[in-house]
Amino acid sequence: QVQLVESGGGLVQPGGSLRLSCAASGNILKINTMAWYRQASGKERELVAGIDGIDSTNYADAVKGRFTISRDNAKKTVYLQMNSLKPEDTAVYYCNADVWYYGGYSYYTRWGQGTQVTVSS
Repeated sequence: QVQLVESGGGLVQPGGSLRLSCAASGNILKINTMAWYRQASGKERELVAGIDGIDSTNYADAVKGRFTISRDNAKKTVYLQMNSLKPEDTAVYYCNADVWYYGGYSYYTRWGQGTQVTVSS
């Protein structure tokens, strides 16, 4: 089984920073795209940032210039550096990854359990 475990969430004041981490573990041969999504209360889950197998990145317009996604392939970990945080960034943040299992035949998308980020004074 593959697990994605997020960490780094918490309470931060507006203008502050947080760094989220998401580590994948299990029977993984390789990982393609990794991404961060978020879901605010009463809203649909939305893509925040993604990074593919050749480190090409994409960001939601709302976070461009403030958030940076990166990955460490040796650690099977994706990061989200969040700067200049705003109250509207408050949400549960989820990571996902397209993983190829040993003995598998395709990529499968797996999700983490989520970590709460609250931006408030």
